[in-house]
Amino acid sequence: MSDPETSRQEHGNGPQQLPPEIDITVPSVARGYDYGLGGKNNFEVDRAGVNALVQAFPGALELGFANRRFLQRGVRYLVAEAGIRQILDIGSGLPTVGNVHEIAHEIDPATRVVYVDHDPIVLAHGRALLADNQTTTVIQADAVEPETIFEHPETKRFIDFDKPFAVLLAGLLHHLSDEQDPQGITDYVRSRLTPGSYLLVTNFLNDDDPRAAEVQAIINNGFGTGFFRTWEQQRAYFDGLELVEPGLTYANDWRPDGHTSRDSPWHTFNCGGIGRKP
Repeated sequence: MSDPETSRQEHGNGPQQLPPEIDITVPSVARGYDYGLGGKNNFEVDRAGVNALVQAFPGALELGFANRRFLQRGVRYLVAEAGIRQILDIGSGLPTVGNVHEIAHEIDPATRVVYVDHDPIVLAHGRALLADNQTTTVIQADAVEPETIFEHPETKRFIDFDKPFAVLLAGLLHHLSDEQDPQGITDYVRSRLTPGSYLLVTNFLNDDDPRAAEVQAIINNGFGTGFFRTWEQQRAYFDGLELVEPGLTYANDWRPDGHTSRDSPWHTFNCGGIGRKP
């Protein structure tokens, strides 16, 4: 593994551009996800972590793409069919091709998007990428303190909470431990939804597949986080919401399109859904 200075050079951002709070000696979920999706905003430690994960679990990248494609289909639904023009993407990860604002702006360039992540590199790269974008912004905040997200001045500048909006929790809650209370976080998010607003959630799923516990251990060993939860636990995230058809399903079964895998051996490892607040 290369040293931190070499990693900076490989990354293409000189030391002067790398915020000191970014630790490139420990693999990052956001940067690893970026690498898995074909992005360039990652370091050697992240690439090594993902490569080791794929060696131990060949379906790792497929799960990442299934999550990403669900998110893209979900955003298209929210903007094109549900008429949503405000999106709060919590745990957004690094901006990559086909990200939320790009999908939304293909339909309506006026759609406002706020990206939220606790990883400082997301803030650094997001601000650079979106410097000239008047409808999209990025803030650094932690999902375990959701009130700080909703009360953030930048969030309030872009999102009018008196009108319907969508909150995206795509591939986020499964990186939170039980002690971090993912249910409590979604309870808070739902309490802040304006009537007519939507919540999108995708997660790793424990569907009684004996491989799930093994894969959970592999992912935790590589990145320190990644929890497979039951259907009952997943459904509770949508308490009080009206599920959009076809409901909470395996991720690849939610309104599949021409890019959706239909014969994946890991089909039951991902689930997702969208709920509307009546």
